[in-house]
Amino acid sequence: METVELYLDVAGYCLARENHSIRGGKNKPTRFYALYALIRHPGRGWILFDTGYARRFYHATRHLPERLYRLATQVYVKDTDEVKNRLGRFGTGPSGIAHIIVSHFHADHIGGLKDFDRAVIHCSREAFHQALSSNRLGGITRGILKSLIPHDLEHRARFVEEEASPMADGFFGTTYDLFRDGSLIVVPLPGHAAGQVGLRVQTGQGAYFLVADACYSVQSVRSAIMPGRAARIITRSWREYRATLMKLQAFMMAHPDVTMVPSHCPETTRRLIRINPWKYGFQA
Repeated sequence: METVELYLDVAGYCLARENHSIRGGKNKPTRFYALYALIRHPGRGWILFDTGYARRFYHATRHLPERLYRLATQVYVKDTDEVKNRLGRFGTGPSGIAHIIVSHFHADHIGGLKDFDRAVIHCSREAFHQALSSNRLGGITRGILKSLIPHDLEHRARFVEEEASPMADGFFGTTYDLFRDGSLIVVPLPGHAAGQVGLRVQTGQGAYFLVADACYSVQSVRSAIMPGRAARIITRSWREYRATLMKLQAFMMAHPDVTMVPSHCPETTRRLIRINPWKYGFQA
């Protein structure tokens, strides 16, 4: 019987100080890679979880007010980093991506979203509503660049709360079985951004929990350490962020066999790069 395959890769990075992402961290610039996941489902085909950065970020931030985003966030991404240009080694391309699960609509998670115009886009209703209702200036304060959002999002979006099968969960309240086969479980992770979700993936090699920006590092989950004060600027709810972090810690302690994967964790990306320097991606 075929099982789900999971490949982890990065599409660009930004520079930020370590003590912004974890309280008590070093006051020095650190690379925070924009991680995405490529998933092959035996019945549903190729699926993306987020898309990382793309070079259109530079075009989207060339004028005010969006240029404020570029000034605040030093982003580095090359053509060869973009998801659309890294799919060939799997024998597919942008048209081969059938589904994209968007954790939230911050620019470092949807930079490449416009490259996949045939994919169904799965997200929470709350994340969708914020993405479409924010104006250009308001979007900047929420980490959203309006020009990165596909013009037909309203027609392609599917809300996980409505399309997936709800499941009672002892840690996160209600989770959602996306394809009703137990392989991909969407998990609400509020706090960092409106309607943020993560994804639990069951593969033949083990279970993985892609937690997006519910935490910035595995270390912060182990020790329940909040980000530095600077992170409050882009955090939707500090109270919800803390509550989600505590739930992640409880989950980690109860399920040590599940590999937790934050989107920007330096420890995680250093470990994966050491295993395979991104030439072919890392198969989980």
